[in-house]
Amino acid sequence: MNELSDVRNLWEMFLAGGPLMWPIAALSVVVLAFALERAWALRPGRFVPRGFAADLDRLVGARPCDLRSVRERCDRGGGVAGAVLRAATARAGRPAADVERAVEVAKEREAAALYANIRPITLAVQVTPLLGLLGTVQGMILAFYTTAQLEAGANRAAELASGIYVALITTFAGLCVAIPAAVLAHLLEGRIMAGFR
Repeated sequence: MNELSDVRNLWEMFLAGGPLMWPIAALSVVVLAFALERAWALRPGRFVPRGFAADLDRLVGARPCDLRSVRERCDRGGGVAGAVLRAATARAGRPAADVERAVEVAKEREAAALYANIRPITLAVQVTPLLGLLGTVQGMILAFYTTAQLEAGANRAAELASGIYVALITTFAGLCVAIPAAVLAHLLEGRIMAGFR
């Protein structure tokens, strides 16, 4: 019964926060969805799939080394490592500077693809505190306006305290979304950086 009461109190607090609580809640769902998607997409096998290194050792160890076979293996699920190696082998026989440039371009392209779905999380990190602040400013304006309109002899301090309490709910909610989102974005970016080492 106590847990049900707590849920009811949280729901009442959410509703008291006003209309800006809805976009904050929506952004929390966005953060969760993209964090789960990126956690799955950035598993170690995405960078170097299982069996890929052993297959390459076998292909490169053959004499003469058949670059076409290496490229075909890269095309058959080589992950990030395969895409970068594919770019390098496509420039085989050209000057070293051309090969290095092809590798850098491939790494940048793969990194951009991996970072793409982290951007909504970082956007939520920036936007949710601002939505919370906007809700608080709106609530403070309403609280002071309501207090100013009270009749003489009314308890202005109690009314103002109640209004400020409601106004601060959105800032609290915005920070409750932004702080975990910032941590998740940092951890996911670290996983990408570790994959390219």
